[in-house]
Amino acid sequence: MTAMHLLDCIETQLVCNRLPLVGVTVAAVPYANTPFVLTLHWHGFVETRLADVTDANVVAYQPVPSSALQVNERWDHFEELDHEVLNTAWELGAWRLERTEALPFVRPGATEQESMRCLGAFGTPPVLIEGQPPIVAECPDSEDLIEAASRSGYYEWIFHPVRGGLWTERNEDSTLQEGGYRNPPCPYLSAPIRPGRNRRVVYQLGKSERIAR
Repeated sequence: MTAMHLLDCIETQLVCNRLPLVGVTVAAVPYANTPFVLTLHWHGFVETRLADVTDANVVAYQPVPSSALQVNERWDHFEELDHEVLNTAWELGAWRLERTEALPFVRPGATEQESMRCLGAFGTPPVLIEGQPPIVAECPDSEDLIEAASRSGYYEWIFHPVRGGLWTERNEDSTLQEGGYRNPPCPYLSAPIRPGRNRRVVYQLGKSERIAR
């Protein structure tokens, strides 16, 4: 199995941005060794002032845009990529990890919502919020990835980290260490994919302390 460094990439962005994360998404097309897109959803606001000076009055606050990064690491089999995301969510203390197996949006009966979700998953949402894009993307191959996803479908993962996240307390999750993390390795195996259908897989990572007692 090829070693990947998704966790290192996320932790580097946490150090650089110094903001808590609300969520993390990963999107990939069903072709081995293609780039995948990591999107980090930040909690924070940017001040909008009447003039470009420090003491000018603040007139509004805008949400910090999400960061979409293209990751060019090698993966030979789907299970490798799924296992990497699963391990990352586990170590960052996520309560659960959701994996969506999405059909191609260029097909009879596909909805506009499906195409918009795909564009957003690969860092190019077709919307603006107060005139600004909600995602700042560094994804040079996004057009090719979206074109491939439109024909062949794609995979998307989403989780909400505790370590480095908005909710840093342990709450009632008996699996977390102090600081909101879990020690590797993740005890769960990759669930097989089922091509040809829209499907959601949920990995339940956390456990309630009340249930554990």
